Amino acid sequence: MKLYEKKDNKFLSLLSFSGKYKYLTVIGCILAGISAVLGLIPFIYIWKMIEEIILVMPNYSNAVNLAHYGWMALFYGILSIGIYFVALMCTHLSAFRNERNMKIITMNHLLKLPLGFFSNKSSGSLRKIIDYSSATTEGFLAHSLPDLISALVTPIAFLVLLFSYNWFFGVLSLIPMLIALLILIPMMRGSNKEMLINYQQSLEDMNSEAVEYVRGIPVTKTFQQSIFSFKNFHKTIKDYSKFVTNYSISCQVLYTCFTVSINGFFALLIPAGILLMGSTFNPSLFLDLIFYIILTPIASLIMNKIMFSSQNWMIAKQSLLKIEKILDTKPLEESKNPQHTTNHQIKFNNVSFKYPGNIKETLKNINFEIKENETIALVGPSGGGKTTLATLIPRFWDVDSGEILIGDVNVKNIKEKELMKNISFIFQKTQLFKDSILNNVLIAKKDAKKSEVLEALSAAQCDDIIKKLPDGIDTVIGKSGVHLSGGEQQRIALARVILKDAPIIILDEATAFADPENEYKIQKAFKKITEGKTVLIIAHRLSTIKNVDKVHVIQSGEIIESGTHNELIEADGFYKNMWDNYNESVQWKVKNFQSPIKLKNEKEGV
Repeated sequence: MKLYEKKDNKFLSLLSFSGKYKYLTVIGCILAGISAVLGLIPFIYIWKMIEEIILVMPNYSNAVNLAHYGWMALFYGILSIGIYFVALMCTHLSAFRNERNMKIITMNHLLKLPLGFFSNKSSGSLRKIIDYSSATTEGFLAHSLPDLISALVTPIAFLVLLFSYNWFFGVLSLIPMLIALLILIPMMRGSNKEMLINYQQSLEDMNSEAVEYVRGIPVTKTFQQSIFSFKNFHKTIKDYSKFVTNYSISCQVLYTCFTVSINGFFALLIPAGILLMGSTFNPSLFLDLIFYIILTPIASLIMNKIMFSSQNWMIAKQSLLKIEKILDTKPLEESKNPQHTTNHQIKFNNVSFKYPGNIKETLKNINFEIKENETIALVGPSGGGKTTLATLIPRFWDVDSGEILIGDVNVKNIKEKELMKNISFIFQKTQLFKDSILNNVLIAKKDAKKSEVLEALSAAQCDDIIKKLPDGIDTVIGKSGVHLSGGEQQRIALARVILKDAPIIILDEATAFADPENEYKIQKAFKKITEGKTVLIIAHRLSTIKNVDKVHVIQSGEIIESGTHNELIEADGFYKNMWDNYNESVQWKVKNFQSPIKLKNEKEGV
């Protein structure tokens, strides 16, 4: 059975996430309706008990049916509760499966989306949408839906009871219900509905910014800033406060009238009963009045259930729409006639690209070639387009014009699985999961043996890392105070690349933030990684690319210089200027590092 089918009816769309378990929801709703009807029967028997007591008083010994009525009231009460319990079990089983499937389907879809989708969404926002939406819809299906069915079925049986004993009291009992219903409709529609949607959006924005704020706490503490320095977070808090206040004020009058209406039965029933009886006591009329006084509080419960269940459905519906918005985002199209690469040469032919929503092009008419087993470096100022260019090869984005070829095959015509199999991408910021070193490396090749992982770690210069960890490669990162430095994490990432053994490697400033010791070890690992590979390096430290086959200098989205290191130095252009500046910065660091030592020696008279 296919999971998730988008339908015009949002309830059916939501139910489709449950798969074959959706029938449990149907069964649960039927049982909830039966339970609601059975739940009214004890009130009848309670009334019969009161009736018998009043009719026989003061000869209470004649109340022979009292015990029978009591047991029947207890029986139907327990039966109603038991059936409702089974109904909740059914809806919970379906709701849990619904939540599980919604998360899995959404996460699987996210994995297929281009990188551009994530650039417009913070991790906090996506997490809020997936976690909160699935939890909200689960809560509606598990709890609110049975309550809603119960609240819709009960009035039918309730109306029968209202008019079966005394039509006049029945009409009086119905009036507050109708008034409450008329008040409830505008509460759930129009501007209030729109306000509830805005409230949900403001809550999502606040949670998203809260995640970013927590991540930035080290910076906040370092520079002694307050929450007000995080303007976005502060703004979302104020917006949330505003929406909560406005929504509360907008519902204040209506909700007060609604509450008064559903609790106003006695205001009509008791005066009407007194007027009808007049000065003489009418036992039959008095019993009818008692019956309606006992029964009418159910109406209050019904209307409250309808109100809260309707509100929960509105929230669940908005949550579903957010999930559907993600699922409606189309992944990058794959060719209907995929081709296989014959070699691993990379060509950029007149490639231009701009980010969605941007007017200015990030890359303009890029033309260059990386021959098989050749190493090419990209250098240039920050924001020039180096990383963007590299991400176009594995189709994190699709080009606006031109083409990128691998082995004379357009990357658009290569299956995503094959493309990813042929490329290893080492990001500037390494992402390790809160799992063991072993499992973090096995991501590259799930069926690899432990011995292969150890070899990859050794080749990535990770032996010293493994030795110092309490459980070796089985040590869980982030647990019990186990944390790795940026350079150490980068070496673990290199082990992944070695284990994967892809023919094309893209290195995005892999040593940019490594300390000298880690940089040395990473460079040693690079030699192992790049042997017999087609390599593209985005370089930050120019000393790391002196021996590459060719260097391309990128500025403002264009290649302005190309050649070997020596050729570009001799050309005395932009690259030569970068090289001179780099050497000056290195010499400045060395001088500043040595000067304190010199002063110390001078003081000691050496």
